[in-house]
Amino acid sequence: MVSREINKQDSTNVIITSEDLHKPVYEFVKRIGDVICSCAALAVLSPIFLITAIAVKRDGGPAFYSQQRVGKDGKVFKMYKFRSMCQNAESLQEDLMKYNEMDGPVFKMKNDPRITETGRFIRKYSIDELPQLVNILKGDMSVVGPRPPLVKEVEQYNSYQAQRLLIKPGLTCFWQAYGRSELSFVDWMDMDMRYIKRRSIPLDVKLILRTMFAVLFKRGAY
Repeated sequence: MVSREINKQDSTNVIITSEDLHKPVYEFVKRIGDVICSCAALAVLSPIFLITAIAVKRDGGPAFYSQQRVGKDGKVFKMYKFRSMCQNAESLQEDLMKYNEMDGPVFKMKNDPRITETGRFIRKYSIDELPQLVNILKGDMSVVGPRPPLVKEVEQYNSYQAQRLLIKPGLTCFWQAYGRSELSFVDWMDMDMRYIKRRSIPLDVKLILRTMFAVLFKRGAY
């Protein structure tokens, strides 16, 4: 479990307070919205799920991919995605670290050779993320919230960065809506802290609409 006591000496910008976290009415309304949105999206997008699963299978290997991610208060859960990389992608990452284009503990590479032909297409339009609607329905995630990090990334967080684990992770947030992979790790963390401070239903709706715009125009996706 991640401590809610944040060491101010590690903080470079925002300190999350108990007042920022205590929003019972917002949390209640948001959970209802998450369930309704995920159920509706799963029903409406079921043809896309089927077509994508068939396309991914044609590249060889399973259509779906699951990975251990860290959620609220450091709870580890299994996050689902459409597989966009070759089956041995994780074992190949160490050899590619010298090509990492993201600062901090995150690995991002624009022309990652591990990504399959189908994977490149579904990543451009964030189709690979759609199975996380199941995570939202289960309560592991929300529609809007900081993206769930890998366990090995969290192990490298300082206490300022660990604040992003104080709320439920999401399918989208400021990072996805305003640049995605074009932003630095520092900007990403600061955006998450800004979201936790300001989160509200109107802001969530704004970020969802903004993310749809970013995905449509493939802004910052790779």
